[in-house]
Amino acid sequence: MQADKELDVRGMSCPLPILKTKKSLVDMGSGQVLRVISTDGGSVGDMQAFSKQTGHELISVVQEGGEYTFFLRKK
Repeated sequence: MQADKELDVRGMSCPLPILKTKKSLVDMGSGQVLRVISTDGGSVGDMQAFSKQTGHELISVVQEGGEYTFFLRKK
């Protein structure tokens, strides 16, 4: 999937991945896609909750080799 912006939060733990995701989305336009790469297992539930609370669409979550890749579309 093509992303307009990428955020690498590998090695960071809660709440930093969500805080940095929120900050990255501020500079993006409506409909743009943010790719977030995390190593924090808790970020899966956190990203789902963040999406529901903010209205940004969580397009996909992929787990591969201890890393989680999220694609979010800004509302």
